[in-house]
Parts: sequence; C-alpha cells; structure tokens
Amino acid sequence: MSHSLSATEATERLGVNRATLYAYVSRGLIRSEPTQGKTRERRYSREDVDTLVRRKEERRDPEKTVQGALNWGAPVLESELTLITGGRLYYRGHDAVQLAEQCSLEEVAALLWTGESRAIALPLRAHLALIPQSPESGLLESFAQALTHAGARDLQASDARPGAQPGNAARVLSLLFAVVERHRGIPSAPDLALHERLGRAWGATSLHTDLLRRALILTADHELNVSSFTARCIASSGAGLHHAALGGLCALQGVRHGLGTELCSELLDLAEQQGAARALSSVMRRFRRPPGFGHQLYPEGDPRGRALLDQVMATSADLPALQVAHDLCVEVKRELGELPNVDLALALVARIVGGPVERSIAVFTLGRTVGWLAHAMESAAGGQLIRPRAKYVGVSPT
Repeated sequence: MSHSLSATEATERLGVNRATLYAYVSRGLIRSEPTQGKTRERRYSREDVDTLVRRKEERRDPEKTVQGALNWGAPVLESELTLITGGRLYYRGHDAVQLAEQCSLEEVAALLWTGESRAIALPLRAHLALIPQSPESGLLESFAQALTHAGARDLQASDARPGAQPGNAARVLSLLFAVVERHRGIPSAPDLALHERLGRAWGATSLHTDLLRRALILTADHELNVSSFTARCIASSGAGLHHAALGGLCALQGVRHGLGTELCSELLDLAEQQGAARALSSVMRRFRRPPGFGHQLYPEGDPRGRALLDQVMATSADLPALQVAHDLCVEVKRELGELPNVDLALALVARIVGGPVERSIAVFTLGRTVGWLAHAMESAAGGQLIRPRAKYVGVSPT
C-alpha cells in the first residue's frame, strides 16, 4: 500500500492507542496490509487516517472546518459523479484511465449524465447560422459566443424536466464540437464520433485522433474543481445547461486552472531554447511553482498525466518536444520531487496535433464540458440553491 503509515505513526497521528487503531481496522474505517518479510508488522492507509483526523477536528471546531472547506478542505457537497482516492480517478465507480482505454467520449458522457454507459444520441445539426463570430475570435471566445447565443434561443434545451436533461446536455456538447468545425471553416460532420470530428477539424492522423479521444475522456471530470463548482452554482439558480457550461468555461480561463496548459507550452519552449535547468529556474522565479507538475490530490503522481504521457510515447516517440519534456521531468523530480500532471500531457498532445497553442485548453474545455453538464444536472436535480454564508471580518457598523 503506497503512502502508508506504521502502527506507531498512525496511533500518534490519531492520538489513540493500538487497541483503538485495531478497532478502527476491524470496523473498516482504516485499511491495512502486511509488510514484506518475516515480521507481522502491518501498514495503515495514510488517507484513511487523515480522514479520521479531519472528522475529529470537525467535531471539535465546526466553525474552523467550515472556514477551510472551500480551500482543499472537507467536501462541501455530496455527489455521485467522481471519486479521487488512492491516487486514482473514478467516474461513477469506473477507473477513468481504463475508460480512456476502451470507451468513446459519448459513452463516458452517458455514464456521467445517467449512470449508464450506453451512448446518448447527439443531435445531427447545431444551428450556428445566426451566431455572430468575429474573424479574429479565438476558439474559446467562439465557444463563449455560441453558448451565450444558444442559451438565449435554443428553446428545446430550456426543457427542465429530468428526462429531457441528458438530451439537452448532448445538444450543448455537440454545439461546441460544431464550433470547432466552423472555426476551421469546414462542413460539420455530425455522423462521426466526437473525437473523430475534432481530429478531422484539426487534420490529425488516426493515431493522434485516438490520442485526442483519450485526452477528452481523462479531462471529462475532476470532482469539485473551481469550474465544475461554478457550473453547479449556476445550475442551482435555475439557469439552463448552456449558461452553466458558459460559467464553467469562464472559470477555466485562469492560470490556476485551465490556462495552466498554456503555461506548460511556454515552459517547453523555454526548456528547448535554454535547457531544462535554466527554464525551471526562470519559471520558479516567476510563478513559485513549475507549471505542469505536482497535484495536491495525487502525491504519488497524476494518473491522467501518466496515462497520456505513456500514450504520447507510444504514438509519437520521435517528437522533439518529448526529449525536452523528459529532461524537464528529470530536473523537476530531482530539484522539487514533483511528477508531471495532466497539464503537461495536454501541452504535448497539442504539440503533436499541431496548430495554435490554445488547442491544449480547447481539448481541456471540450472534455470538461461533459463534467460541467453532469454537475449542472446533478445540482438542478437536487433542487437546492447553493448559497453559502460569509463570515464578515470588515469594519464594524457604526
């Protein structure tokens, strides 16, 4: 068991004796496993121990728990969608890395939206003729324009009945892939799978189109990240799915979230020009952290990044940026002990496909839209407005 504790470490962390620790194990609250060798010593899950410690703190000081809940603290909402545990990512109980091996994005969308992996039929056409589009608009801006326009005019997608929601979500998702096609000035191909539509629009090979499929699935959801939480809040107000997705898109466009993929591209460029050591030194002075490395939820490494990087190696071993990325990974591991995350992998996927740097965050957006829509539907079904209270710390009234 990786990231585990000895009995002494676990009891000290919990503030209990060994008999209580063994009772926690017997009740299924803490996982344990035997160590290698002749001793009968067991190791105990650090994650489970930390969960019990947090619960004790919540009971002792509920106000302190609430204050920290929105900052990598206790979960603030219940959800059946995504679980992150033991260094792995699950969509409704299914390992996301395994889903990326064998499923389409449509199947994963259906799994997150309905609990069943039978792909939902996508609408054949997206009505884009009346949506304004400036020739200078970037792809993300075009996404926002389409969502705004359709949110106001697509009456079918305004149907709030639970049975209509998966079909409405499919309309939103299909719209964004149609925007990519329109942005490239090519006719829409609604008869193709979504990843094939994207690969066709960007002129990708079949191998690289499959890489896009994997990237879309691995970025489909990631629990209560800032963009998904935004989508939930918007949907809880009674707003439609287009506007919930638009809110998620806005939240994604920050350097602490989706734009981290573009920072990774800058880091790769810098490392190619100056070498890994000098590039790392430069970005550390600017950002105090290396973009594309480390993740608080994955101390042993981001499984999404690892799976994508493995596939990049399998399909594009001769890509010059791969050696640059390898040198960066070695340098960051040596200096900071951090491993690559999905942002670095997305930056490399964009390099392989070619075209503007924004394609890395475009892939992120298209994949994560599936999750935004799932969170929006779950939030709307709950029927409760998300309205936390603030603890006022300003000037006292006079």
